[in-house]
Amino acid sequence: MSTPVNFVLISDLHLSHPDLNDPNLHSDTVANLKLMAATLKQMTPPPAFVVACGDLTNHGDQASYQLVRDILGPVGVPVIYALGNHDKRAAFRAVFADAAGVCTSPDAPCYHQVCRDGLQIITLDSLVPGQVSGGLCAEQFTFLEHALQEAPDLPKLLVIHHPPRISEASLAWESLNQSDTNRLADILQGHTIAAVLSGHVHFNRVSHWHGIPVIVSNGLHATVDVLKPAGMQIKEGTGFGYCTFRSSGITVSFVPLTPNRPGLGEISDDQLRSFS
Repeated sequence: MSTPVNFVLISDLHLSHPDLNDPNLHSDTVANLKLMAATLKQMTPPPAFVVACGDLTNHGDQASYQLVRDILGPVGVPVIYALGNHDKRAAFRAVFADAAGVCTSPDAPCYHQVCRDGLQIITLDSLVPGQVSGGLCAEQFTFLEHALQEAPDLPKLLVIHHPPRISEASLAWESLNQSDTNRLADILQGHTIAAVLSGHVHFNRVSHWHGIPVIVSNGLHATVDVLKPAGMQIKEGTGFGYCTFRSSGITVSFVPLTPNRPGLGEISDDQLRSFS
């Protein structure tokens, strides 16, 4: 791959249709997603694709999924969807049947893969109904093993809402469970994994896990104060990951979306290029 590929990582939309009058939101998630859509439209050049990494809605209702589609559809950029613990598979499939992958039943896991712009993007479904933490069923591990063989020459992006468990000190809800994390590491060994793309924990984080970058975006709902030693302090702040993949590896820049920050000055493009 000689040409860099730019793409966007968004996560944790937690969209609630206004008719729900949802009391469990920390921000106006409809307004946030509309602002994200407007930002995508303004990008020059446009990203090759968008990864929407789970918790697409706050309650998993069909009306909210339809609103996600209504807002992101007109952007004109392909969107790759994964599901998170707030999502519900049957309602998602009712709206996004074309993006849900394998369908053995309405409530079956939504996993799929696509080759795009010189990358193989493999999406898994870490939703475990009734749990905040994540897991992967045997069916998905089998799918993953086969998918990794389908495009052996292409670097792979692995999309999972719950990141693998990086630290033994982390709380159970924060990630995939330990046994599935271990199995995932074993299966990925020896393959060219450009990155694992995740969300769920509501703060920006990059980890190296068995040599693989694990990129987490804080998402479009709110952010968590990582410096609070106990409990969870939720703060205002949304954003996305602006990612570039080159043959040498991946770069991610975390871009704040809200709140709107006042400008402090500007340096022209000509002046920047004159610096040595």
